[in-house]
Amino acid sequence: MKSVNINDFKIPASISLKDSKTKVVIKNADKELEDIRKKLGELQDTMYAHGKYGVLVCLQGMDTAGKDSLIREVFKDFNARGVVVHSFKVPTELELRHDYLWRHYIALPERGKFSIFNRTHYENVLVTRVHPEYILGENLPTVNSVEDVNDAFWDKRFEEINNFEKHIVDNGTIIFKFFLNLSKDEQRDRLLRRLDKQEKNWKFSPGDLKERKLWDTYQGCYEDAINRTSTPYAPWYNIPADDKDSARYMVAKIIYDTLKEYKDIQEPDLDDAIKDNLKMYEEQLKNE
Repeated sequence: MKSVNINDFKIPASISLKDSKTKVVIKNADKELEDIRKKLGELQDTMYAHGKYGVLVCLQGMDTAGKDSLIREVFKDFNARGVVVHSFKVPTELELRHDYLWRHYIALPERGKFSIFNRTHYENVLVTRVHPEYILGENLPTVNSVEDVNDAFWDKRFEEINNFEKHIVDNGTIIFKFFLNLSKDEQRDRLLRRLDKQEKNWKFSPGDLKERKLWDTYQGCYEDAINRTSTPYAPWYNIPADDKDSARYMVAKIIYDTLKEYKDIQEPDLDDAIKDNLKMYEEQLKNE
């Protein structure tokens, strides 16, 4: 594969995960990434000066899909003040006292900056759908038992998520949603590496094996969530994740190529009064 075409990975309407690729190898992907991430860093500087768009990058995938290392490698050349990473774990007591989208609202990017959600608001229709008993912890007025977490409940939640994304897009947030599509065999190999390498042991949890047994259930929930929420204003991208270098490059290239389509993202012009006196300011400094 010689290049990345956004449309090869964008999900316009629906996807069948069992029929989709989990491995695509791009030649010299690590070298290509070095070039594209420098361009991304420069573009972020311009976006900060422009100050009209924030960028939200959402990363979802099964355990070991490579989210952490992707963040490290793709955004390495960013100004540290221009990007913030949020990793959403089990909701805290404070977060559970608010609606389920609250903690995601307050983590949205400022205009001119990037926010990266390492696991996202979609956990609220993925993990909770596999384990509907977790919804009881939200203490919702309309949910008194697991039986209340029915199809109508999920229909409403998907509608709320679509409305949330439409609202923030209308107010200047550009959304990228990446599903890191990992094969079950590759997950097994990565879990084994966590056990084999002492420096990786801390990443392993017995809970990983329990969740792995629910692989097919998770895949069904991912497929349904993606198909219900891949919209023109916030499309999903299916990223084959078995080859980490290629996956990182795909994500970086998609972000860069998409943002370059925004022709209004440019550094602002200097005020005329300042521009007319640049030579004078230069002479003042030289003559100190």
